[in-house]
Amino acid sequence: MQTKEQTVAQASDLIIYEMAAPRVARIVLNRPERRNAQSTSLLYQLNAAFDRAAQDNDVHVIILAANGPHFSSGHDLDEIGAGTAHAAIQNETTVGTWCGFGCAGAEAQMAYEREAYFGLSERWRNIPKPTIAQVHGKVITGGLMLVWPCDIIIASTDATFQDTAVDLGVCGVEFFNHPYELGVRKAKEFLFRSNVLTAEAAHVAGMINHVVEREELATFTLAIAEEIARKPLFALKLAKEAVNAAQDAAGRATVLQSAFGHHQLTHAHNMLVHGMLMDPSNLGKPKA
Repeated sequence: MQTKEQTVAQASDLIIYEMAAPRVARIVLNRPERRNAQSTSLLYQLNAAFDRAAQDNDVHVIILAANGPHFSSGHDLDEIGAGTAHAAIQNETTVGTWCGFGCAGAEAQMAYEREAYFGLSERWRNIPKPTIAQVHGKVITGGLMLVWPCDIIIASTDATFQDTAVDLGVCGVEFFNHPYELGVRKAKEFLFRSNVLTAEAAHVAGMINHVVEREELATFTLAIAEEIARKPLFALKLAKEAVNAAQDAAGRATVLQSAFGHHQLTHAHNMLVHGMLMDPSNLGKPKA
């Protein structure tokens, strides 16, 4: 049970930050009525919370959780469809060096996604402290970009994962970590079919560390976090950096940059052919 001293966000905010235990910060997505759809404001409130935890020397481990029935329904398509995202980001304190959010053509969309999607996800992946995603319910497309940057993923048995991007005429989510999460063949099937991956299947593929019953999820995750938090912080930081460096030395950053370029090409193509960022032919069709 959180106390007033533990919580530094109001319930009306899109993100709640609390000290779940000594040395353990818990960040909670708090847009349940929209299934935690990622508006620009939510993403930057989340980034501020990650910064707070990263800069607090009393925090050794960061948990990312979510309120409501689902972890995340992905990008806020209403904001994107209304064309307000590019204006909204100009009211935020951006963290990358890209600009041009109000430019014409493909430039504005590429700038927005490099900053708010790809840029933030990669930034969170490189937070020097261990991060744990506590996942339940659905994680759809852009929601993967909140989960995959975390070092450890713990999911409830009801959790499911899906990337619908190819179904919508885009080559995959902007943070193209698919082959590193699932392996090459599973990643291809996941993308080609846009099918739902169960928590158990994701666990077998190596994407998830643990699968537990829904009622045990928060307790189990906190126990793992507390175990890790007892370790010296400097050693934890360097261990994380060493493992990340192994991926980076194998060319991971180049792969993600290339895929991001492909992603932007599909957006530009769809705008020319369909007048919108996605191919509308499969919009609204149910997926298995």
